Amino acid sequence: MRADLPVVPDRDTAREWLGSELQKPEYAERESLLTRLINWVRDWLNGIEWPDASMSGPQLGLTIAVIAVVVLAIAWLVAGPVRLGRERTGSSEVLDADDARTAAKMRAAADQAAAAGDWRTATIERFRAVVRSMEERVIIEPRPGRTAQEAAADAGERLVAQAAGLHSGADLFDGVEYGDRVATAQDDAALRALDAEVAAARPEVSA
Repeated sequence: MRADLPVVPDRDTAREWLGSELQKPEYAERESLLTRLINWVRDWLNGIEWPDASMSGPQLGLTIAVIAVVVLAIAWLVAGPVRLGRERTGSSEVLDADDARTAAKMRAAADQAAAAGDWRTATIERFRAVVRSMEERVIIEPRPGRTAQEAAADAGERLVAQAAGLHSGADLFDGVEYGDRVATAQDDAALRALDAEVAAARPEVSA
């Protein structure tokens, strides 16, 4: 252990440790929960009888252990589920909020990438074109932050015959864009077929 690190933190040091931990970017994804937790921990820290020179070794150890458990619990509650959610679903927004391109332009970008053998970009742009085209046809409402899986689920309610293909396309998009799947020419061909099928499909009228 470094000599310049305090073994027993005082109130200000404990707050500094907690603040440094909670400043990490992943905690921002649970902002409302994080705010409540921070406020609770601050109140808890204010109520602690902080150790002094007369406190025995076991008492010091217990105080440090309690602080460590609280910080680790917050780290898990706030960041753990975020990380696990990404690992399990690998899904994030399918269309960037500032991407105003039409489906036609996305298809053109996919075609250009495919011609260059860039299958990763081709598959990503191809699925984005599918989603954008469904927005343009008002099969699904434009919604910022929608994930690929959400787009497939929303569209599948009106394009029932294409629902399975849309979910497969969403899996492909997530695996290539956010996972470690290596895109192939066959993947691009499958999304070309999906795009054509969706374009020809007539959505069911909502009851």
